[in-house]
Amino acid sequence: MTSPLLRILTGPTASGKTRMGVLLAKQHGWEILSADSMSIYRGMDIGTAKPSLEEREGVPHHGIDLVGPEERFDTARFVAYADRVIAEAQRRNKEILVVGGTPLYLMALIKGFFEGPEADPELREALRAQEKRKPGSLHDRLQKVDPIAAQRIHRNDIKRLVRALEVFEKTGTAISKLQKQFEEGEDRYRYVGVRILLARESLRERVRERSKKMLDLGLVDEVRRIREGCGFGPTAGAAIGYREVMDFLDHKFPADELIYRIRSSTHRLVRRQDTWLRTFPGLQSLEIEGKPEEEATSLLSSFLCT
Repeated sequence: MTSPLLRILTGPTASGKTRMGVLLAKQHGWEILSADSMSIYRGMDIGTAKPSLEEREGVPHHGIDLVGPEERFDTARFVAYADRVIAEAQRRNKEILVVGGTPLYLMALIKGFFEGPEADPELREALRAQEKRKPGSLHDRLQKVDPIAAQRIHRNDIKRLVRALEVFEKTGTAISKLQKQFEEGEDRYRYVGVRILLARESLRERVRERSKKMLDLGLVDEVRRIREGCGFGPTAGAAIGYREVMDFLDHKFPADELIYRIRSSTHRLVRRQDTWLRTFPGLQSLEIEGKPEEEATSLLSSFLCT
């Protein structure tokens, strides 16, 4: 079989890509593959803003509710799963629309998965301890050895800072250089993609509305149920909204701070997503803000169906 053509619809959190993806899939008879690293967890519905059962009606969705919050799920597992979904859809003569804002999932799906050296638990613990003693020190250290990676990784993104420094310590080579060499290889799939653009203030307002809606819908109760049940693994437990609610439940700050902490974390995520997606090759950036849904879907279709 020839390599299938993937269509990608992406954009930062709260950009409206989930709703537009459903409309496009219904219009063209596509199936949706979610590229959202937190929607794969069962029971984490409110904080991940998964498409509702009503929205999913009539549109096969893949990549949602795959594992429990207590389980580990990494990029390598996503790529293996996505490859199976795409191959099966091709056998059924169905086309896939990839919808999501996790840049690492998208990059790995198209370019492959850069594994790098194996994890070194002792080194990771030492790096985390250093950051705890002196907040910001990991980013300062990365700035000296790999300024390109330091520009892409926020100083509060401890997980990625630790991994970047771990790769440098184990290989003697900057992770940005290794990733560039890896990414310059052939694409794993043919693809066409669109990145939804929103004005900064409009996106900030959407984040404010989204944060309030999550709390109104019962995010605190959702987190409490999961903690009292299967619990959170390290990846699911780091999800924005969930991490802040757990800190609140642990009495680390008063209730009136919760919404502001969720907003702040979401804004940082949006900036990281924007940094990654601006450098993702082959994505067409489109502004659909203020356009009626029919006009917006028509505009997106004009690029995704070329």
